[in-house]
Amino acid sequence: MEINIVQSSITLFQMICVIIVFAYLFTRSRYFLEILEKKPSIKTQILLIAVFGLLSVYGTISGVTLYGAVLNVRDLGPIIAGLCCGPYVGIGAGMIGGLYRCAQGGPYMYTGLVAPVLAGLLGGVMYLVNKRELVPTRVAVVFVALVESLVSLITIIVATPAAQWVTILTVVAIPMIITNMVAVFIFSTIIQNLLSERRMKLAKEKLEFEMARKDAELQIAAEIQRNFLPETIPVTQGFDIAAKSIPAKEVGGDFFDVMPLEVIPMSNTRTGIMIADVSGKGVPAALFMALSRIVVRVTAMWFKKPSEVISFANPIIANNSKTGMFVTLFYGVIDNETRTLTYVNAGHNPPIVLRKKTGEIEELSLTGVAVGALDDAEYEQQELPLFPGDVIVLYTDGITEAVNDREEMYDVPRLIEIIRKNGDSSSQEIANEIIRSVFAFSGTQPQFDDITLMVVKVI
Repeated sequence: MEINIVQSSITLFQMICVIIVFAYLFTRSRYFLEILEKKPSIKTQILLIAVFGLLSVYGTISGVTLYGAVLNVRDLGPIIAGLCCGPYVGIGAGMIGGLYRCAQGGPYMYTGLVAPVLAGLLGGVMYLVNKRELVPTRVAVVFVALVESLVSLITIIVATPAAQWVTILTVVAIPMIITNMVAVFIFSTIIQNLLSERRMKLAKEKLEFEMARKDAELQIAAEIQRNFLPETIPVTQGFDIAAKSIPAKEVGGDFFDVMPLEVIPMSNTRTGIMIADVSGKGVPAALFMALSRIVVRVTAMWFKKPSEVISFANPIIANNSKTGMFVTLFYGVIDNETRTLTYVNAGHNPPIVLRKKTGEIEELSLTGVAVGALDDAEYEQQELPLFPGDVIVLYTDGITEAVNDREEMYDVPRLIEIIRKNGDSSSQEIANEIIRSVFAFSGTQPQFDDITLMVVKVI
């Protein structure tokens, strides 16, 4: 008896291989995608009924007769149709398979008619109970085992002599149940893999769309930020000024400005210069940069002394810093009449001054804390005399903290060396050489911080 069970199981497994191949190919068609999207047209449903009905017919044709009963997988097509496509398709496929079996005659013809229809109906009910979603593989396998057990029990009781119940149960019914379970397990796995691929594809498309949208927004933000920076440096009597800003991302937190401070440009003798570095990076830093630049620029038109400008601007910026951001800032006024630089260094990197006459290097130390850090902070100003040929280099830490492949920092000494070597050049040439030197030093290391530089040369 055990040998008969094994032989019948092998026979059934050979049958379902053909069905699984056809089912797999069909799941890759555009018609089945309509089912996944829950929008099948009438045409699609009719086609599905025909396809799964023909699978049921194939299950009958390929069946093997044992002890008067037919070993088959006739119910497999309708069950799958019901579980995947709903009761209409399940019942329709079952009717095609059942009518074909009934036309073959024999003692099991009426149960052969009812069984596939019942299987398709129950599969469709399960589909509706699961809110028109495909049931998980484990649920589908258990469900098929119960349905096939019910169908087999009805068939045995109605159409099988009592003396053959045990034989039909062990040789025909049990192998059919097991084989249908295996078939549905394979088919459900195929479907779940298809759904996983679809979900991954949709997630990828959504991610790509979001990335494209954010990239477009960043490009717009970058363009807006570029418009905040001076396109050209205003001509300043007695001084040669050049500046450059290279953000590490699309947008950054560094900025610079050159501000004529006189109402009548033709009589301009005083010019404001500023360089700053906002804490943080990306869009938040860029927004805070825009706020800080506007506040300082407007305030610079109201007050003459740099200490008054920063002292007035600081609480405005601090009170608008909701996330604890702040900005290190150097603001100074160069005066062509007095030949001086009057400045406030609010927590920023000390600018470097190269004296033409002596070759000495001076650093402009701090005169207060970063702007926005404390709303009641006080700022002092310092005055620096200027002489022809002197060079002032204002910079952010994206220059001095640039690293190379050996994790070494560019640092201040290298910057001073470049300034010394190029002290006789124009401000633009000095700026270009500093930038070139930084990137040559960094090599293959990516830029991790914004780089901003301003060079002022006394004429």
